[in-house]
Amino acid sequence: MTSSVPVESIGPAAARRAVLAAQGFTAPRPSGPVTRRHLVRALGHVRLLQLDSVNVAVRAHYMPLFSRLGAYPRPLVDDAAWSHSARSPRLLVEYWAHEASLLPVEDWPLLRAGPKREGWWRHYQALLEQHPGLADDVLAAVKELGPVGAGELEAALGAGTRKRPPGASWWERSDVKRVCEYLFGIGALTTGTRRHFERLYDLPERVLPPKLLAAPQPTVDEAARALLLRSASALGVATEPDLRDYYRIAPERSRRAVAELLEAGQLEPVEVRGWGRPAYRLPGAKVPRRVSGRALLCPFDPLIWERARTERIFGFRYRIEIYVPEPKRQYGYYVFPFLLDGEMVARVDIKADRAAGVLRVPGAFVEPGADVPRVAAELAAELLVMAEWLELDGVVVGERGDLAAPLTAAVTSVAA
Repeated sequence: MTSSVPVESIGPAAARRAVLAAQGFTAPRPSGPVTRRHLVRALGHVRLLQLDSVNVAVRAHYMPLFSRLGAYPRPLVDDAAWSHSARSPRLLVEYWAHEASLLPVEDWPLLRAGPKREGWWRHYQALLEQHPGLADDVLAAVKELGPVGAGELEAALGAGTRKRPPGASWWERSDVKRVCEYLFGIGALTTGTRRHFERLYDLPERVLPPKLLAAPQPTVDEAARALLLRSASALGVATEPDLRDYYRIAPERSRRAVAELLEAGQLEPVEVRGWGRPAYRLPGAKVPRRVSGRALLCPFDPLIWERARTERIFGFRYRIEIYVPEPKRQYGYYVFPFLLDGEMVARVDIKADRAAGVLRVPGAFVEPGADVPRVAAELAAELLVMAEWLELDGVVVGERGDLAAPLTAAVTSVAA
């Protein structure tokens, strides 16, 4: 790249449309049954699905696909991630990416090469120095018993099943569990399957394709460049910190890799008016003329998981309030933004009340300037689709928020 090459300048609305296209929100939802082919298409946009233990509405890794595909059979994800056969090879594997994530199996070597910032599991290295044989014992036990949970490993290794006292912190896990997490973090173990969302550890050679493991492993710099290109594909238009954050690449390594990709012509600079810092995109990236459609977004959707970027692109300030004491919450415990025709127009607190068989919306709030009747109608329709997808009988709207009354009326009208 030379300084004589002009840098295109685009407005924030065009950047927003480019972002939504990259994330898969301009592709029409399937008109018929959703298949593995649709799953692969959606994964080609988002590149990874963040895992999280919160199950207030639905597990986080299921929701981004619903947001893009509509109602789909959740076993599609389970089969792609935690089982495989000759007819349905494993598509996804667990590893630390943005956070704990499901990602395409072919991306696992890139992350294992080490371009990320050092993970929290590095603190367990001292434990291995104190007990030098423990890692080998864990690996041998997993080889014999896997896929296996940490509790079973503790018993098998004679570590007992010590119970944590009330109020004990996450850091007080057993030594075996800590070593398992360390070995997972460095790629010596992976997830064979899950049982009631509990990770069952296994050896990578029993989970990943032999061809993948036999292929030459990338260097750390090669891996950084490859992952940043994936970030650019998923983000559409992004600053260097945006690109880095998608896979949590180490800052210095990311800056160097972006410069190398620019020099090679694999990234191109673009100015987004109002952003105030350089931005980048893949050469030839398309910007749609308009974006239509609707989607509920869980707090861990890759479109919005970087909150400062969300505010920069959509003018929408969003925070998750799970850890905020209830009296201090502004919008609710587990709030989903509502995307309509490319704009964030509302937010709703959602809870799947499985005992009562309904999807509860304790609070609903409209954004300033939004068309309230249309927002209420579209949101009601999407909530009813979500309820049916979760095998719930209907939607019950509470009283909190300025959108609650219009949404209640719209739910009644759409459901009638």
